[in-house]
Amino acid sequence: MNKSVYINRISKFLPGEPVSNEEMEQYLGFVGGDLKSKSKAIILRNNKITNRYYAIDKSGNSTYTNAQLAAEAIKGLAKDDFKIEDIELLTCGTTSPDQLLPSHASMVHGELKSNPVEAISFSGSCCSGTNALKYAFMSVLAGFTNNAVVTGSEKLSHWMLANNFKEEAEKLKKVEGNPILGFEKDFLRWMLSDGAAAVLVTDTPNQNQLSLRIEYIDICSFANEIETCMYAGGEKSADGSLKGWAVFDQSEWTTRSIFSLKQDTRLLDDYITQVGTRTIASTFKKYNVNVNEIDWFIPHISSEYFRSRLDDQMQLNNIQIPMEKWFLNLTKVGNVGSASIFLALEELLYSGKLIKGNKIALIIPESARFSYANVLLTVC
Repeated sequence: MNKSVYINRISKFLPGEPVSNEEMEQYLGFVGGDLKSKSKAIILRNNKITNRYYAIDKSGNSTYTNAQLAAEAIKGLAKDDFKIEDIELLTCGTTSPDQLLPSHASMVHGELKSNPVEAISFSGSCCSGTNALKYAFMSVLAGFTNNAVVTGSEKLSHWMLANNFKEEAEKLKKVEGNPILGFEKDFLRWMLSDGAAAVLVTDTPNQNQLSLRIEYIDICSFANEIETCMYAGGEKSADGSLKGWAVFDQSEWTTRSIFSLKQDTRLLDDYITQVGTRTIASTFKKYNVNVNEIDWFIPHISSEYFRSRLDDQMQLNNIQIPMEKWFLNLTKVGNVGSASIFLALEELLYSGKLIKGNKIALIIPESARFSYANVLLTVC
């Protein structure tokens, strides 16, 4: 098959004004009343995030739904040569849909009020946006559609509001005299951000501006080897198994913050860069990629803490990509989960730094149960 598929445009939507580290609890609130988090300063020092975006106001009221964030990003793709009505396929990835049903993509389509289209949702966490991109890539490559619009979007701020932990904090205060959340629940409150990105995928490149030809999208899960690391709507047992929300009594949903987003940071530190580097090495070998021909490397990392660790692991595996070829914007926009890789790629695409023939390698880890996506693009 000689047909090629291109990313012709990327659009982003970040709600409101950037929120500084000092302002975070003005939006999210203080768990346990006015008690400050004991881990916040440590986490922020390690992740080095200085700004993020929230689709809530300082009273905790929603300013955008997840579906609306995605729709706003899609609207940014519309130009004279492409209208919303021209969309032939809509694929949407997210960690944080606004509801269990209908699907996230259906809700985004409803916000757009465009023509009837195939709308496909991908769940999970950071890889869900790339899963959506792969479906779009395959659809256009196979000739089923001439174009597709892909989104990664997150509305995680409302999961992190202090009020969501109020009953658990009160219970802890009664039992232990200390309404402080466990680290696995507090950790992600200082990591995550809201926002959306949209990608236009087509069967022909741009005529008057740069396009990105998709060479491959390779995705692999290691759930067969590693237990759950990041989760919501459940609770981990001592043996590492996950108990879903349906087996808990309804009263426990709030007293144990069952629906909060949690992370087993021990597993994250042990596996995220080590296994990720395995996938980079195997993918480069599979597609016969010469690492010296990589001009730009965009790793999605949840924290700057992992930058040097990923580099060390890559060096150990003889994957030497100098740091001047790395491109990240985590510190400016925060960790936006499924949208993060697209937000970084959007910034690089319009930075003026790219020239035709450049090779761009992407790596997207998903710590939920350790999945990894590798993508190679050629600037054309």
